[in-house]
Amino acid sequence: MSKLPNEYQFIDLSDYGRPVAKIIANYLKNTTITPIHVTLSFVLCGIFAIVCILYNYFWATAILLIMKSILDAADGELARLNERPSYTGRYLDSVSDIVLNILILVAIWYISDGSFIYTILALIGLQLQGTLYNYYYVILRNKFNGDTTSRIFEKDIPTALKGEKQQHVTILFKLYRLFYGIFDYIIYQLDSTAKDSKYLPKWFMTAVSTFGLGFQLLLISLMLVLNLKEYIIPFFIIYSAFIFVFIGIRRFINR
Repeated sequence: MSKLPNEYQFIDLSDYGRPVAKIIANYLKNTTITPIHVTLSFVLCGIFAIVCILYNYFWATAILLIMKSILDAADGELARLNERPSYTGRYLDSVSDIVLNILILVAIWYISDGSFIYTILALIGLQLQGTLYNYYYVILRNKFNGDTTSRIFEKDIPTALKGEKQQHVTILFKLYRLFYGIFDYIIYQLDSTAKDSKYLPKWFMTAVSTFGLGFQLLLISLMLVLNLKEYIIPFFIIYSAFIFVFIGIRRFINR
């Protein structure tokens, strides 16, 4: 199952793991393994990747980060396949992603002897990029009857869905707001009218998908394998300038 109806699907460059994720989800459909278990498995992949970064095992890092991206898609795919969406899974996924992103960039800073201030700027840029992409994607999904466990405005604690506990949803939502609240606020202030967009062309969403976490991790993997570790942090700082480019294009399209 897809996050969007077929007629609105676009080439998502950050979602290259989806075909394998669907195979995994179909294999796990009739087992006792839940989407939460799959989420925890991608967390383990991320942790092992961070250890490999610290020991300069960059090919192993690349494999683990790609596996992480595949499993990151598989948890949601399994939830949709079983028709068991949950806010618990949605927020656990997001919180896990940002914690791993922080640790990955800190590990890269450590092995590259770079500036810690630049590392913080790169992390901010990385998260703002991902937030812009998710902002546009969620608008698209909500507008055209796609998956709605992600909301355009994550301000209020949602009511737990069938099969999950409200306490878990509440705790994870608060953690989500702690980690993502400032990034959501900044992106909304930069492009508050996006929610009223009549349409977001497929080519535009494909371009913005280069801000997706899967594509970001692929770039990090490639740069590590090519022994360009010193350029990773500067790259994500510079690439953040495209946030304003994409916002400008979005406004032009919907003027």
